[in-house]
Amino acid sequence: MAERIQLGDSQPLLIREAQVREILIMPRAIDALEAAFRDWAHGRAMNQPRQRVYTPQGTLHLMGAAWHSKGYIGYKAYFSFPTGTRFHVALASAHTGELLALIEADWLGRIRTGAASGLASKYLARDDARTVAILGAGEQAETQLQAICAVRSVQQAFVFSRTPEKRESFAQRMSEQLGIPVQPAESVEQAVADADIICTITTARDPILTGAMLKPGMHINAAGANSLARRELDTFAVGRCERIAVDDPQQARIEAAELVIPIELRKLSWERVQPLSHIVGGLLPPRQSPEEITLFKSLGIALEDVAAAAIVYEALHN
Repeated sequence: MAERIQLGDSQPLLIREAQVREILIMPRAIDALEAAFRDWAHGRAMNQPRQRVYTPQGTLHLMGAAWHSKGYIGYKAYFSFPTGTRFHVALASAHTGELLALIEADWLGRIRTGAASGLASKYLARDDARTVAILGAGEQAETQLQAICAVRSVQQAFVFSRTPEKRESFAQRMSEQLGIPVQPAESVEQAVADADIICTITTARDPILTGAMLKPGMHINAAGANSLARRELDTFAVGRCERIAVDDPQQARIEAAELVIPIELRKLSWERVQPLSHIVGGLLPPRQSPEEITLFKSLGIALEDVAAAAIVYEALHN
């Protein structure tokens, strides 16, 4: 049972991490994001890109969205300091502005980031994709692999991390969890050599995935970087992608170094960058051929948080 907070005449729910973990399983999250993105394509939702407030010690990150066809509006705020990062989502009624829930959102953020990659893979990866490469073995990497397994019949996966212990631990843990062989790789090249789908989910500042490593038919989810100071793909890799989608083009212009740098070098144009919502909503076609190399540049947007929060709230509200 969720706790309630007394605020004047209203009693919004206070939803803790443990409750979010219990309710927000990956298939539910992917379905929620798909519905929200479809509505966004047709004017029934909106997203406000992330803003940041800096201090010498740390940063406040703020992002908001409305899924007004479902009756929700809300924001995510998080504080990143040397002592750690703390997340919460405030969900309100889009009709009255009444606060409905305050949700602890660490797990919610991990799930929705994975779900966005899963949703993009559903529309952009080949139907017969069976092998996945995960570059990165941190907390976010688990939900990337969970999401791909939710939308494709994955038969094997490879994981690379610069820390051998992390990649070996990840491989063992995810093999047991998902029931597929997950093998640690000793290099990025080894991890992606036979991959149909590649997920990059690292803290790298300089590119780790190069154009020379890509093969026809691959799909890439680039989910680790959301700052102009970091990128995971080099310019050649982006240039080899025939289809490029982002969760929010407006946010990409201020956060997606993988796209901004090639555009500044005149190797790419914003006209080639497509909103994922338009693909999900049927305004643009999904993958068009087995040979296409496709890219989803994931930045993590507030509409994803509001959609995931709505699932949790509806499960606990009575």
